Amino acid sequence: MAKRFYKYFPWLFISVELMVMFMVLGLLTILSPESDFNSTSYLLDVGLFGLVWLIIVLVRKDYKLSRTSIYWDTLMQFLASFVWAILIFFILREHLSSSSSFKLDFYLFPIVLFMLVFFRIGIHMALRRYRMSGRNYRKAVILGKDEWSNQLARTLEKNKAFGIKLLGFFDDEVNGRDVLGNFDHFFDSFGIGSLDLVYLSQNMPSNLVNKIVDFADENHFKVKIIPGPALQWNKKMSFSNYGSFVVVNLNEIPLDRLGNQFFKRFFDVLFSVFVILFIFSWLMPVITLFIKLESKGPVFFYQKRTGVNNKVFTCIKFRTMQENPWSDTLQASKNDPRVTEVGGFLRRFSLDELPQFINVLKNEMSVVGPRPHTVPMNEVFKKRLEKYNNRHCIKPGITGLAQVLGYRGEISTHWQIRSRVKLDYFYVRNWSFFLDIKIVLKTMNQMLRSGEGVY
Repeated sequence: MAKRFYKYFPWLFISVELMVMFMVLGLLTILSPESDFNSTSYLLDVGLFGLVWLIIVLVRKDYKLSRTSIYWDTLMQFLASFVWAILIFFILREHLSSSSSFKLDFYLFPIVLFMLVFFRIGIHMALRRYRMSGRNYRKAVILGKDEWSNQLARTLEKNKAFGIKLLGFFDDEVNGRDVLGNFDHFFDSFGIGSLDLVYLSQNMPSNLVNKIVDFADENHFKVKIIPGPALQWNKKMSFSNYGSFVVVNLNEIPLDRLGNQFFKRFFDVLFSVFVILFIFSWLMPVITLFIKLESKGPVFFYQKRTGVNNKVFTCIKFRTMQENPWSDTLQASKNDPRVTEVGGFLRRFSLDELPQFINVLKNEMSVVGPRPHTVPMNEVFKKRLEKYNNRHCIKPGITGLAQVLGYRGEISTHWQIRSRVKLDYFYVRNWSFFLDIKIVLKTMNQMLRSGEGVY
């Protein structure tokens, strides 16, 4: 059933997507007061972009929406294809034609982008509902009945949208209503085209695994191994190839990938330059004046803090206290006599952190990340808390997930730092560009309100 579905679905998918694109073009032209639909250059641009898009979709196989993928995966696949299509279109147009279409450049791409994103997500949702109704399913069996294969069976039963119909188990030692027979019986039960997927327990003997893979190649079905407890804890593990040898990466994080590092750094620089030029540049003289009027001492406060890979860097802040010898070891508390009136105001609204955007430009910090602690505090927490040092595998941030969820200011109890570390660990393991954007927006919202627990 799945094979027949995918015989026709790719062409239906591409046809409808092109139809959506050309409908947008037609409506745009009709609604435009300066319609130029009959322009030769306009029609050539439309045709060229449509051809490029067709080739990109076919080459990248965008029509193959994985059964286990989430909407985010579909969106990322589409955006990558769209960027490739735009780049190739402009390169080809530059060489094929000296004229350009103003409408195609500034009107088509944003509108087509929105409509095709809507179409792709809609198709993904429709496919999930279609499979949940019991159609377009793949037949599967599991060889080896143990705790982890039983969990897989329950997962497939619970998530009907995967469209995977489990027929049963094969095992030499375990019996039951869902056990179809032993391993030898498996080879006699399924012929060509009668099975789509076979899942193998990780404890299967290697000689039997090789035999099953050879049998699968001859009968055209896929074989997958179910990882045991040593691997199941890490849901985002990846693989590395050393020639023909494959190893599993157990603790890779999203920011280990160069593409993610580039996007995070690009956002850090862009956002920091914006803040420094349009906020810090005029606000700094005002804050400087008030700090100087209230107390003697420098405007900026420089403090050694622990950064990425436990490297120490100099963190820059506006001075909020009277000069004192305990700034590195003694946290600010409620009614702390060291905190000036101006300093208290700056702290409540996090304005004392503004100079740290300079640290961001120096590549010592990020806009979003685990908040850096002083070196003495860091040594204390590292001894008391398990996994504390994991937060230092990425650059510290001006704001972070823990801060927007309410963990700001003084750390007076063990559970406060423990909760912060747990949230930092979650952020490190689950980083995404959109998570950073969400944290930044929440931080901006919190800055408009007086922070509780911040002294």
